[in-house]
Amino acid sequence: MTRNWSWFVMIIVALLASFARPEQAVAAPSLKETDCSALGDVDFSGVMDAPTQITQLKYVPSANGLPAYCYVKGYVASNINFELELPFEKWNGKFVEVGCGGFCGVSLDGYAEPGHDCDLLLRRGYVCVASDLGHRSTIPDAKWAYNNKDAIFDFAIRGAHVVALSGKAIARKLYGKTPQRSFFWGCSTGGRQALVAAQNFPEDFDGILAGAPALNLSARFVAMLWNDRSMKDQSGNPLIGLTEARFIQAAAIAQCDMNDGVKDGLIGDPRSCRFDPKRLACDKNNVAGCLTTSQVAAVQKVLSGPTNAQGTPFYAGGLSPEVNLDELNQMRRGGQTRPQYFSGEFFRYMGFMPAPGPEWRNDEFDFDRDVRRLGLVEAQLASTNPDLRRFKANGGKMIVYQGWSDVPISPFPTIDYYETVTRTMGGVKATQDFMRLFMVPGMEHCVGGPGAVQVDYLTALENWVEKGDAPQMLVGAHVEDDTEADWNFPIDPDRIKFTRPIYPYPARVRYSGHGDPTKYTSFKPEYPR
Repeated sequence: MTRNWSWFVMIIVALLASFARPEQAVAAPSLKETDCSALGDVDFSGVMDAPTQITQLKYVPSANGLPAYCYVKGYVASNINFELELPFEKWNGKFVEVGCGGFCGVSLDGYAEPGHDCDLLLRRGYVCVASDLGHRSTIPDAKWAYNNKDAIFDFAIRGAHVVALSGKAIARKLYGKTPQRSFFWGCSTGGRQALVAAQNFPEDFDGILAGAPALNLSARFVAMLWNDRSMKDQSGNPLIGLTEARFIQAAAIAQCDMNDGVKDGLIGDPRSCRFDPKRLACDKNNVAGCLTTSQVAAVQKVLSGPTNAQGTPFYAGGLSPEVNLDELNQMRRGGQTRPQYFSGEFFRYMGFMPAPGPEWRNDEFDFDRDVRRLGLVEAQLASTNPDLRRFKANGGKMIVYQGWSDVPISPFPTIDYYETVTRTMGGVKATQDFMRLFMVPGMEHCVGGPGAVQVDYLTALENWVEKGDAPQMLVGAHVEDDTEADWNFPIDPDRIKFTRPIYPYPARVRYSGHGDPTKYTSFKPEYPR
């Protein structure tokens, strides 16, 4: 009897040890080109909650650093188109869904965000899927939403979820096994999709990367209208041109550059930058290289964010002082700036219920009256629920990242959301057990900018999900004239100009006072008091 019990105990110990080991990559089974075409004979209409039809299959041989893979195109009923890439060589046993940007409407053939487009992820061994979220359009176009509640629902909530179900079912059929781990990676609208997944479908993904999330989508378009209107005079002409924008940006950086302990052209934490544009105002002794009264007012408005007539803010914060305000003047199409075009599309075809249609003009928007009318659509679009108990209980891990120099998506609502999650989930430690926020100095919208913006978020998330190694620090690199190839990690060290550590919020980076300031090892975390 004693011997039998000892064997039983040994078996239990061995089983527990096997569960504790880091997961190993699962080699793809031996596949033939005909295995790809054979998927066309499979009926995927029975995928629960996601009836699927494949419309195109193509075997793609290895080339240009990519493994051989099966390309699948199809749709989930009734109108969510997707594209899927399944590697034939060196499959890592994992699945990733990537988000889309703007109003979506395209998948692999029209949208590729540097760092998380499917080709790069395929190269890393992933099965990768992308979708149009239920409509075909261009990224800045929202006409598809006009009187189309089903399409809005697919865009807002359903699309990414059912594509995950469909993509996993197809992968399971090809490989004969379910992917061991599933991830989601999106930025901007894709960041909103990421949070929708965590809040509403916590079983879909083991790990989520949410970049610059458009948390409250209608708020983003209200802010765009506010910025556009604030930056123009009564005749509709820009108050702040490129010369003034560079002057303002340089002044803000000159005032606050040292708040991270080193003069490097970056503001480490703009919240500690008490930049006041009134200091740049012209007076009787200075009428050149300064700002007029109306220009000062314009800058104050965009830095503060939208308010009602009484000056009460609608949302958390405006833009950071180091941004290039001339971005708000950049033209999109039809003689309209990007804020004019994007916000016009939203309010004509989606923002109001019923939608006013193509005759509606941006100057009709009333910040006191119309903000109150956005609740109906935002009930679907919002990804602001801070109760992530189900996601945490399911073992999910999430990294949220945001650039301080982002113009389309202000960084302050992202911080506000994370702090709300922290209060809801029981404090900093309880939240950082499964979710961490990384604020990137000098990073613009999702990618780019003068900061150390190339970051291997995916490896950090993999290590957290698979090994339990929570990211204590990310390392960002700045590469001049960066290309998509510079998102192949590790980056060629000869192309790196400098590196910086990025610590989990609320910690911020500070120069240690010694060492090479171009090396991340010369910096340390600092916690605001």
